[in-house]
Order: sequence, then structure tokens, then C-alpha cells
Amino acid sequence: MRRRLLSLVAAGVTVVGVAAPVAEAEGAREQARQVAREIAPGVELSSQVVGGRDGDDRWTVHVYLPAVPDGPLGSAGTALGPRGTAERVARELRAKGFAPRIEEVVTPAFADRKAGRLGWVVRLGLFEAEAGAQALLGQVRKAGFAGGTRYTAQDGTDARAPQRVHVLRVDFRTFRGSVGTDFGPTLHGAERLTDLIASTKALAGVNGQWFYDSAPGGLYVKDGRLIGSATRGRAGLMLRRGGRSADVDTYNARVTLRAGGHSIEVDGVNRQPGVVANCGGVGGDVPTEKAQHDFTCTDESELVKFTPEWGAVPTGAGAEAVLDARGKVVAVNASRGAAVPAGGSTVQAIGSGAQWLRQHVRVGATVRFEERVTDGRGRPVALTPDTTILQVGPALVRDGRVAVNAQADGIIREGADQTFTYNWTVRANPRSMVGVDGRGRLLLVVVDGRQAGYSEGLGVARAAELMRQLGAREALNLDGGGSSVMATARDGIVNRPSDATGQRSLGNVLLVRP
Repeated sequence: MRRRLLSLVAAGVTVVGVAAPVAEAEGAREQARQVAREIAPGVELSSQVVGGRDGDDRWTVHVYLPAVPDGPLGSAGTALGPRGTAERVARELRAKGFAPRIEEVVTPAFADRKAGRLGWVVRLGLFEAEAGAQALLGQVRKAGFAGGTRYTAQDGTDARAPQRVHVLRVDFRTFRGSVGTDFGPTLHGAERLTDLIASTKALAGVNGQWFYDSAPGGLYVKDGRLIGSATRGRAGLMLRRGGRSADVDTYNARVTLRAGGHSIEVDGVNRQPGVVANCGGVGGDVPTEKAQHDFTCTDESELVKFTPEWGAVPTGAGAEAVLDARGKVVAVNASRGAAVPAGGSTVQAIGSGAQWLRQHVRVGATVRFEERVTDGRGRPVALTPDTTILQVGPALVRDGRVAVNAQADGIIREGADQTFTYNWTVRANPRSMVGVDGRGRLLLVVVDGRQAGYSEGLGVARAAELMRQLGAREALNLDGGGSSVMATARDGIVNRPSDATGQRSLGNVLLVRP
């Protein structure tokens, strides 16, 4: 039956009203089918329910473990850990009259990492309603332990858990419009999807890249302009010809500033100097230069280029060069914060980067930037006016096969504490995805999550499998969690965002335009 439901999803069929266990008779499910709705010639919208709630779906208390084996229990904050630490916490719980259970957490196989044990968790009780788990959690905390409540259907291991899947299919054989990205008045300032749809007169859209400091994170090329720093090793989507050409690959960027006979690598584009969201930068990042999702690295010596798209630039100590549209240096400042000239740029520098800038850049001289973007094979990517690149990740499907480079894409945390890996990569969360199928149709997909009994969400591996089932030959994970949102001009928000306040403001979005 599970296979049958996924085949309906791939065919663009809407299955609604499924809230009971998947093992129900097929006849009851068949009566609930509906055909996807066309919102414009060549653009279809479908919302499906896959799977269903079953008797194993319960609320439980998840007891946190200390980061070190003998650490304090009341301030513990790691979701899982070594078996020995889990056993110590379980012993302490039993001594206080509780009946804990120890459960093993394993990761699925990824393209660059074998399946295997991630760690052990400690849990208490199983309840039909969250209120029961909350009451027990209060007792646990009063006894000197830390923890939270969890819904077992969101552990990421149940392939039959209920999911609300929303799909926009764009068939360019019929559709005469385009698919591309957009953001608000400035890069540094988030906007709601529905507002961007209204202001651009788009037909529909979904959320796009991660965003940090109210700005997109990762390589961002829009209309051939490089306006966002690359995160080395991470996957991205390149669109050309208004979305008619789509390719998922790993992308890197190198920006070099040349002043006379001297040159230096520019660490970033349009971001706070010294702060490297998701790591994966160049030259001296601490603690790592490898990609680490939702982790901030630092670098005390950097040069960062700002373009007019950014808006109000950061201020602070260091040095700064202000360049006009032709690259002529109109000012060299002893601190940072000058506005970016129309059509021009500024270069902010800190640490030894500031020393280099003061030594080699002179007012009246002409400097130039050399920008080079390469794909996963190291081949240069031409930044033509119809080129868009959104670096998000991880890649989910390549050449029609599930292919998640979890380690390289930074969704496996370095170090002993694997709480992030467990919560973000393994466990079920709302997900947004983009892909292209064998017929050249672009797929924009949102799966609701963190809503017990309604839609649990997906772990990364199951998100990849869903995109493959939808027919994707290439697919990429977009920002997710509370950011996952799909909307149309006619319907407004199509899905049910997981934040209690509704849709978030976003760094950028993917839009379907007529």
C-alpha cells in the first residue's frame, strides 16, 4: 500500500483525508483521490497525504545527557551520547523511582558515509497525548534532570508516518513564464513569501536559501551577479533559461582583488567580516574550514566585498576601500561602514586584511575583482545574465539516484556531540526541496512537519527518497523547518508552516513568474 501511495504522488494525484493507519483497506484510500489543480498553463499544484498515524505513535520524555560522562545532569543539553553516559543517566533515573529505557540511534547510509550507530538516548513513558509527557517531564526536572518531550513518529525512522506533501510542477513545454529567485528591497533584510509574490506579480513560490543575520547564506548568483559567498563543499542548484535548464552540483567561488601588481583573496561577499555562517570559508577559519551546517566559524583576518544589493553595511574597526562603478578607489577609510556607491562596491577588511588594504590600495587608483565560480569537477561556470545559482544543500538526487553527501555537505556535525546531526539530519522536520524530473519539469516541493498526527516531516534520507519517487533525476534540499512555505497568488499559503506565528520572513525565495 505504501508503494501504491507513492506512485500516486509521482503521478500528480492528490490523496486527501488519510489519517488512519496505512494498513487500512485500499478501497477506502482509492475513494480519496483527487486530480492536481492547474494554476496556470503548464503549472500544476497538488497536495497529497502519504501514510497515516498508527498505534506506535506516542509522546515520550526525552532525557538529556551531559556532554561528558560525569557531567552535571540538571544542566545537561545533549540529546544523545555514548552508551556508558546513557546508562549512567538511566541508573540515576531508576534511583529516583523512574523507569527509563535506553534506545539506540542509527544514521541511514549516505553517499559518503556508511549507515551506523550515532549514539544512545534515554527516554521515559509513552503517552497518547502530549499533556501526559509534559506532566512526567515536570517530575523529571523536579528530580534534577533536564529534558523535553518528543513524538515518536518524528524520530525519522517510520516510513509510514503521515506526511502532507505539496508539489508545484512546472512543465516548460507548455509554461511560457520563468522560475528564478528574488529577495526584498535589500539582501540584508528578510521578506515574507506572500509579500514577494504580490510585489513581483508571481504565480507561486517557495522559500529558498538558509538565511543568517537576515540575509541569504551560501553562494548566491542572481542574473549572473555573484552577490553571496560560497560555502566550500556544499551543493547548489543552477538555473538557466528561466528555469528550463536546471542542474544540481557542488559549486565553489573564488574572488580575487587585484591592486597594481598585488593581489589577495577576498574571503566573502555580502556578509559580516569575521563571521562565517555554515563555515566552509577560506584562509584561517576557526575551528574548521569544512562546511558545518548551522554552525558559525570565525576568522580574525578577512576581506569582504559589499555590493549595492546588500543595503546598509556593517560598521566597525578595520579598514575599507570605496570603489565607483569602474573600480576607481574614491576613498580608503580607517574604519568600516561607508555606503556602497550606486553601481560600485566597497571592500571591508579586518586584521591583517586591513593592513594589506591600507598598504596596497590608494585613492585614485583602479582595482579590479576577478570572480571565478566552478562546478564539482572544477570546471568554470560562465556567469551569464540568465544564470542563477542557489547554494543550499544537501543534494538529494543525482542522475536519478538518491545521492546525499552528508559529510561533505556539513550536515554531519564534527566532534563528539551529535545532537545537531540527530535533530536536523536524522529526525523528521519540515522540508522544502527543488528538483527536475525526467520530462524536464521543475518540481518545487514542501513537506509539512513537527505537527503530531497531521504531518511529521522527513529526515534527510527520506526526503531524498521522496524526491526520487516524485520522479526527480536531480534534486536539492532547500531551507526547511519553520522556513518551509509554499504559496500561490490565488490561494495564499498552501501548506501549514510549523512556526506558531505562521510564515517566516525569508532571505530569498524561488518564484514562478508568468
